[in-house]
Amino acid sequence: MKINNNSEIFAPEVQVEGASNVRMKILIGPDDGSGNIIMRHFFVAPGGNTPFHNHNYEHVIKVEKGRGIAVDEKGVEHEVAEGQSLFVRPGDLHQFKNPFGENFEFLCIIPNPSKQ
Repeated sequence: MKINNNSEIFAPEVQVEGASNVRMKILIGPDDGSGNIIMRHFFVAPGGNTPFHNHNYEHVIKVEKGRGIAVDEKGVEHEVAEGQSLFVRPGDLHQFKNPFGENFEFLCIIPNPSKQ
């Protein structure tokens, strides 16, 4: 068993085209011995957003703090908040935005892309 202290994990700025004011830390991943799944914690600052993008793998999202906007594959915006979970199918375009005045945080669990 591996136990991490999440507050000690660094959250660098996401350096992907289309991302703005987003930080991410890997809570559990290959460095912890997890060869199949990765758990990431995203922090979207007010006015920030992830890119409108897709992946060839499914993933699950759990909103941890605040509220934000989840944009679906058709470009429809859905307000999401703490206590909600989302499922993104492989290939679905999606984006997360934070037009609100507080930080928006969510966990994202994905399969290890190197195993795909």
